[in-house]
Amino acid sequence: MRRFWRGFISAPGSEAPSSIVAIDLGPDDLPLYARALKLAPQPLAEPPFVNVHRLMRQIGAAVPELYAADPAQRRLMVEDVGEISLYAAVKHDPRRAFDLYRLAIDELIRIHQGTSFPTRKCMAYSIAYDRRLFRWEMDQFVEYGLPAIAPGADSSGLGYELDRLAHNLGALPRVLSHRDYHFQNLFIQIIGAAPRIRVIDFQDALMAPAAQDLSVLLTTRDTARFITPALEAELLDYYFAAASSSGLPGLERAAFLQSYRWCVLQHALKVIGRFVYLERTGKSGYSAYLPATIAQARRMLDAGREFPALREALRAA
Repeated sequence: MRRFWRGFISAPGSEAPSSIVAIDLGPDDLPLYARALKLAPQPLAEPPFVNVHRLMRQIGAAVPELYAADPAQRRLMVEDVGEISLYAAVKHDPRRAFDLYRLAIDELIRIHQGTSFPTRKCMAYSIAYDRRLFRWEMDQFVEYGLPAIAPGADSSGLGYELDRLAHNLGALPRVLSHRDYHFQNLFIQIIGAAPRIRVIDFQDALMAPAAQDLSVLLTTRDTARFITPALEAELLDYYFAAASSSGLPGLERAAFLQSYRWCVLQHALKVIGRFVYLERTGKSGYSAYLPATIAQARRMLDAGREFPALREALRAA
């Protein structure tokens, strides 16, 4: 329900920026999952955008400047980070995919390093991407997604496997996570001759497995047109080496790759259900991404043998 406007400033000779983005925060501070599962006490002391922005600035994350905030009026004025998303930049020149995604991973490492930030007053530290939330997100896959993409598919046994997937993910170590770290929440700015990543839509940050952010970054929507399995492996190696050298809490390499596979699978199932639901409620355009998302889920299921009922159900899709 948030709304955004770009405003232009004419102030010759001043240090004012030439443009800003004005935000109407809408009626709800928390996303639906946080309200449904009561993940944060209400009322909140301040909007999550303001609360999480303070932390992101403290840890050095490349989020927009917050120029002004009026929480009572639900309005913000923030820095304009431009119009070139990571998606647009890579689409324009696919040869730069590795270099640009590596920049995104460098920034993600910076956010994940916020896990050990000495002042833990931000609300993001008190909300966990746990078993309950992972499982709740997959409810729409069973209710809306599977009947739409595979009518008549046998759904018996799915509940047990989804419970097990959620349990596996909920047991993983957690880091400070952006949660929605995909190519349209990342923007490219050119500073001098070098590109720089800027990060938006961070207000739902929480504690989550490190691979959750990576699964969103590397497999969301039609990312597969740029991120081949070979490039995916290279970027995962890059993250794992950087995370290990920076001292982030984590897993052994094999366990990390398994956690990534589980996160991609869970994210794909969630998205299938969500996109079908959005189409049914009149928000069009999401069905175009279903084939790519189904392919990601199948790819992760074929890489392991833990979830035979899910693999069989998606075979008919």
